[in-house]
Amino acid sequence: MELQKFLLLLYKRKYILLIVPMIAVFITYFLVRKLPDTFKSRSRISTGLVDQSQQFLETNKTQDDNKISQQFSNLIEMNRLKRIFDQVSFQLMVHDLTSDKPFRQPSKLLTEIGPEARAHALDVFKKHIVSKEPLSLFDKDQFGINQLLISMGYDEPTLQKKVIIYRVNNSDFIDFEYESENPFLSAFVINSLISEFVDFYSNYIKGNQQKAVNFLDMLMKKKYDSMNAKMRLLRDYKIRNRVLNLNEQAKSLYMQIADFESRLQVAQKDVEAYEGAIKGIERKFSPQDRRYLESVVVDVNQSVISTREKLRQVTNDLVKSNFDPRIKQKQDSLRTDLELKVLESTDRLLVSPLANKQLLIQQKLNLEIALDQVRSSIDPLSSELRRLNEKFDMLVPHEALIQSYEGSVDVAGKEYLDIQNRFNQTSLESSMTVQLRQIELAMPGPAQPSKKLLLVALAGIISFVFCLAALFVIFYLDDSIQNATELANKTNLPVLAYLPYINTSMLDLTNLWKNGEGNRITIAFKNLLRSLRFEIEREMGNQKVLVVTSLNAGEGKTLISLGLAYAYSMVNKRVLVIDGNFDQPTISETTSSNMYLEDYLKNRITLGEVIKEGKISVLGNRGGDTSIFEFCDESIVKPKLAYLKDVFDIIIIEAPSMDKLNKSREWIVLADKVVAIFGAGATIKNGKKQSVQYLYDLGEQFAGWALNKVIINRLNKIPK
Repeated sequence: MELQKFLLLLYKRKYILLIVPMIAVFITYFLVRKLPDTFKSRSRISTGLVDQSQQFLETNKTQDDNKISQQFSNLIEMNRLKRIFDQVSFQLMVHDLTSDKPFRQPSKLLTEIGPEARAHALDVFKKHIVSKEPLSLFDKDQFGINQLLISMGYDEPTLQKKVIIYRVNNSDFIDFEYESENPFLSAFVINSLISEFVDFYSNYIKGNQQKAVNFLDMLMKKKYDSMNAKMRLLRDYKIRNRVLNLNEQAKSLYMQIADFESRLQVAQKDVEAYEGAIKGIERKFSPQDRRYLESVVVDVNQSVISTREKLRQVTNDLVKSNFDPRIKQKQDSLRTDLELKVLESTDRLLVSPLANKQLLIQQKLNLEIALDQVRSSIDPLSSELRRLNEKFDMLVPHEALIQSYEGSVDVAGKEYLDIQNRFNQTSLESSMTVQLRQIELAMPGPAQPSKKLLLVALAGIISFVFCLAALFVIFYLDDSIQNATELANKTNLPVLAYLPYINTSMLDLTNLWKNGEGNRITIAFKNLLRSLRFEIEREMGNQKVLVVTSLNAGEGKTLISLGLAYAYSMVNKRVLVIDGNFDQPTISETTSSNMYLEDYLKNRITLGEVIKEGKISVLGNRGGDTSIFEFCDESIVKPKLAYLKDVFDIIIIEAPSMDKLNKSREWIVLADKVVAIFGAGATIKNGKKQSVQYLYDLGEQFAGWALNKVIINRLNKIPK
């Protein structure tokens, strides 16, 4: 539905869609018919960002596509720097000022200045080419020279507009294109631009690399000095605290402590074992045997005790000396001597009557000797164990501090090696040439295909599309009502019928209804009036007074009222048409009636005079700024109207529009049914909403809308 409405709008505005593109085409043709031919030159550079064969220093062959795209974007934007285009502009001006075949004819400003000014400008251009500096627009002289560039079309903004720089697909190459009216100019601009860019990029990269090398060299020296200082601090601490190899020393001490602890445990266990064995032997001797034994071997025992004391002393010395072989030999000698004395004591016991206990006595003596030896070794072992633990405890704080020193030295060494590697790589990169290079030289190209026809066609297409867009905006913003469905949805009131837009000056109702003469639109109007009459008959039933009104003037009340009168007459109805619009008595003027409503209400004419011989009678009015109730009291009007209802089958009253306030509503008070005429294309805004609400409040008294002035064209079906 919306598409059909839009197509109707386009059909209605078809001449705009034709005329505007035609005007645009003609204007464009006259503007472009003298355009000169253009020539395009193209060149290509290789960047080395994607070509792996040029990346000698890259260890990681996989690259991020986003990073590569960003690098290409940086290169392209660097190509568009103003300082690079300024150098191209200066070279173009130097060429045109010194060459016999300049690229362009001298501009008006260039021809107006004298030879001295030209020579001065040429000198300034050459100096800036050497210095690679742009013109200073703050300087009045250089500002004037910049105006020469602008007048020749060699200034940076003008060149930028026609230079195209882009990456070729996802390759390693960047293409440069420039289009101008001179093929040699196009080639010169591209080659100069690439040359200046490669030179600028090389200096830029070399400068940055040299700064990086200098910075890394200074940083590497600082890291080296820091590493040496921490190494000296560690070395001095080890010398001062007599630490050779802390790990080995701690390991050796730990092994010695474990060895002495095991020996001490063995000695303590032997003491307990020997003491238990001696007590067991002693329980086997009586006191008398013990006295006899002691008297026999008293001198030998004294010697044994002395030897045992010496053996204990030697054993103590042996432990303190960490088991020196010489002291061990002395211990073995004393042990042999002690054993001999024990044997001597045993030999003396042979003469004893207690000889049967000889073996026990000998065992007891041996156990006592062994017990003394073990007891004598416990103290040296304990003292040596304490000394080793104290020495081991002294190593703990050294270990923590030395680990801190060694960690600092390790970190400093790694930092130094990292900086050194980066320094070596940066130094190597700075010693290599820049990978960026021109691989295709720009050459003068052939003339480009003419764009004149394309521009003319584009002008027509763009203007046509613009008209379509404008009409669509108008259609989208249009809040007007064009059909019965929209009217019903907007007002929530029924629509009885719609009537086509018709030229009233070309309409003859008499011929249309009686003779059937007319075109397709008038025939459709007649058929739709019949439909409206049918709907009104169903709404009115036995009621007879129909008031025809509208929201605003000019909606077509007069035409529809007269048309309804003819439609009713065709079904043998006696019809009375009353012109109730005193402000605009159009019916009175159209029908040239000599019977006036004022005369009937004032009893100046009789009811018989109102009735015509035909089936349609008309009561006009003389006009004026008045209303029905102002002219005559309601109590008089209603009986008069009742007389008319007895005579006529249908009374059609054209009332003023609703914007006349009480003038229209006074007639509605007298009506049985009300029909409102709404002109297609109008909107319901502001005061009209109040009028619609008034009609809605009438309830069943309001019969419905009659939509008038509907545009019927080839896109609509015409009722037959």
